[in-house]
Amino acid sequence: MSLLVPPGSTIGLFGGGQLGRMVALAARPLGYRVHLLDPDPDCAARPVADRCLTAAFDDAAAAAELARGCDVVTLEIEKVSQASLEAAARHAPVRPGPAVLAVVRDKRRQKDWLAGNGFPVGPYRHADSVLELERAVGELGGPCFAKAAMGGYDGRGQLLVARADLAAAAWQELGGGPLLVERVLDLELELSVLVARRPGGESAVYPIPLNRHERQVLAWSVLPGRLPEGVSRQAEELGRAIAEALGVEGLLAVELFRTRDGWLLVNELAPRPHNTFHGTLEACLTSQFEQLVRAVCDLPLGSVEVLRPTAIVNVFGDLWSSAGAPDFAAALEIPGVRLHLYGKEPRPGRKVGHLAAVADSADEAVRRVLEAAGRLRRDPAEPPAREGAPGSTG
Repeated sequence: MSLLVPPGSTIGLFGGGQLGRMVALAARPLGYRVHLLDPDPDCAARPVADRCLTAAFDDAAAAAELARGCDVVTLEIEKVSQASLEAAARHAPVRPGPAVLAVVRDKRRQKDWLAGNGFPVGPYRHADSVLELERAVGELGGPCFAKAAMGGYDGRGQLLVARADLAAAAWQELGGGPLLVERVLDLELELSVLVARRPGGESAVYPIPLNRHERQVLAWSVLPGRLPEGVSRQAEELGRAIAEALGVEGLLAVELFRTRDGWLLVNELAPRPHNTFHGTLEACLTSQFEQLVRAVCDLPLGSVEVLRPTAIVNVFGDLWSSAGAPDFAAALEIPGVRLHLYGKEPRPGRKVGHLAAVADSADEAVRRVLEAAGRLRRDPAEPPAREGAPGSTG
């Protein structure tokens, strides 16, 4: 049986956020129609989709309805329930498949799977009560991050627990649910890998970006990153091995930490497009969004060659103030800078777009995009974001 889903077919998409929006925009030039399911009737991807189903991600009947009208189904978010994925798979191929999401969706199961398959991870524990959280922090021997096992990204759903006696407050603030507890690591670098895999077996790995976080949210990322000798190759091999072990069809992003004593450790997995690879829209012959379309449709994968170094900075709703919208014109005066807005209503803490800057070197791309970001703020009295600990980049 052919695995190919040819141009002119219909792609189903779980999720209509900014990633879904950019996937739909990438599918258009290839001739695909896009149907999506999202609980938000005003989701970011609605204006660029052919059909939108407004339903919860755990609505298996709606998932089946989505799949019945599609030739293949993919996703931009991990929160889709197992029952919904399995319901969709009865009517159309789901790529990546339900088995991948069964591993990745729950952070504790994901970490156990990585460790059990011999992939390098930092010290961690499970906690299902305040007492277990206290014990975990004590056993891990220092400050820890407590993360909700399900959901949470862009710094949400996780807290720094500096001491065991602070466990009760952290448990309550995180909602009293199952937690993954990880020891804080002494980091030298944060990087990520993006692997694309077709059902037919072909795979491609993008050049490795260097990432910087502030307040546990991605502040900027540059592609390709300037990394110590051998680190890119090691990261690429690790990402490819994880994708093959999981049997991913589509994309797999692997967030990595390099510690100051030289260990390369897996932080989290995401079977979808990833914030740290938004720069592929400008940097590469094939963006991550077009590559997802190619991969799930079993088309030949596109080139991942970098044409020019590119850096990105996220744009958050905090920038909208009583003085009005951010000064986009001032930012766009800088050579090589582009703006991507996602069509989302701005509110504090909400990611509503990103800036990208191309240049002849990675350092210059970072300089340009940070200067552009600095020009967005109309209120000079407002303090800049505080640097914080690393976290999931989303």
